[in-house]
Order: sequence, then C-alpha cells, then structure tokens
Amino acid sequence: MDLLDPGVLIVGGSFAGFRVLNRELHRLIPAPSSALRNPWKWRNIWTSFIHSLLTGSWALLSFYLLPEMAEDLISTTPSRFSHSLVAVSIGSDLKYHNVIHISQSAWLKCAVKIIYTERLFEDTFSVITCFGISLLLHRYVGFSVVALLVEINSIFLHMRQILLMANLVKTITYRLNSLLNLGTYMIFRITTLAWMTRWLVLNRENIPLLTYTIGSVGLAIMTVMNIVLFYRLLRSDFLKSTRDQQKEKEK
Repeated sequence: MDLLDPGVLIVGGSFAGFRVLNRELHRLIPAPSSALRNPWKWRNIWTSFIHSLLTGSWALLSFYLLPEMAEDLISTTPSRFSHSLVAVSIGSDLKYHNVIHISQSAWLKCAVKIIYTERLFEDTFSVITCFGISLLLHRYVGFSVVALLVEINSIFLHMRQILLMANLVKTITYRLNSLLNLGTYMIFRITTLAWMTRWLVLNRENIPLLTYTIGSVGLAIMTVMNIVLFYRLLRSDFLKSTRDQQKEKEK
C-alpha cells in the first residue's frame, strides 16, 4: 500500500493523536486522591474510555449511514466513513499496545487481570491482523465494523474501572453503570460474537482459508475470554452484593 494512502495516513494520525491524548490527560482529568498511587493507570483507562466512546458510536453510525453493509460484510464497497473507522481503530490500538501494555507488563504476566490479557489479545491479533486485512484489501470492512460494536460495552466496562479507582463503588452511579455494563455486555459482546461466528461459518465458501482460520481462531478465543469475564463481573458486582445483603439479614 502507498504510504500516502489516506488509510495509512489516518492510522498514523490516530496513533499520534491518542499518544498525545494519553500524555496530556493528567491535565485534563486529574487523578483523584484514591488513584494517585497509579496515575498512569488512571490515564490509560480514560484513554481507553475515550477510544471506546469514539469507535463504538462511529460503528453504529457507519451501519446507519450504509445499511447495505450489514447484508454483505465481505464485498460491500466501504464508505470512506467506515473505512476511516477501521484505520482509526488500528492506529489507536497500536498506540495502546505500544504504551499501555508495556507499562503493564507485570500485570500481563499475571493472568489474574483478565481484562488486560483480553485487550492485549484483541490489539495484537484482532485489530492489527484482522483489521489490517480490511484496510489493505478494502474488503471485510463490514465484518470489522461489526467487531467494533463491542466497544459500546467497553464504554461501561472502562467507566466501571474509573469509578472503582475513584472509590465510588457505593454510589447509584456505580450501580446504574453495572446494570448497563452487563446489559450491553450480553448484547454487544456475547451476542455479537455469536452472530459473527455464525456468519463466518455460513460464508465459509466465500472466504479464503487463511482469513477464515484467523477469524475462527480469534473469535473462539475471544468468546471464551468474554464468557469468563462476564462471570467475573457478575460475581463481583451482583452476586457479591447479594451475599452481603443475606449476611446483614442474618445478623
């Protein structure tokens, strides 16, 4: 691909833009006293939140502006709007992988923080590889945009982390966010991944073997990870509070 291709330029601009944003966020959104021990983590979560808000909304708008893309996820000629979304996502996640995950290498080595290992896999495998194919070939853009619908749930997932770091767990805002988090998780993660897997199987004959293999393996691993993470969220935000209420009644 020509280095002056608009897609490549957008990837570079997105990478630089999110890098600057991450660096300056401490001025725009100062860390609360409860997060002062990990200011880099506060910055990174807010960067991820902004990324999810941007790309999730952009993905919904892409299907609204070009509804025929939902009918043919492979060969529908992508609009510049949806093609640019794929490029922005690659650039932002390249920045995320380069800066955030290196600073959190110790966390990644401990499988306890599944959200970070999941995000690392999504960045290196799904975004850079699968989205790169869409960007280069101008094909499968619809499939990539569907995958980015997951970011709608990530908005609430990252907000949950922000509220935890701000020590706002026992608030109505946290409770409401938890409900929205689990609701959008079922719709935009579990259901979307299941639909993508079904679509991939039904369209097996129209997809090259290498692309089909990459997509199948990626979807299988992400589905398992998302189910495990859903259980962790359910146990942490709902089952735990139910147990606490029962203990109080027993007292």
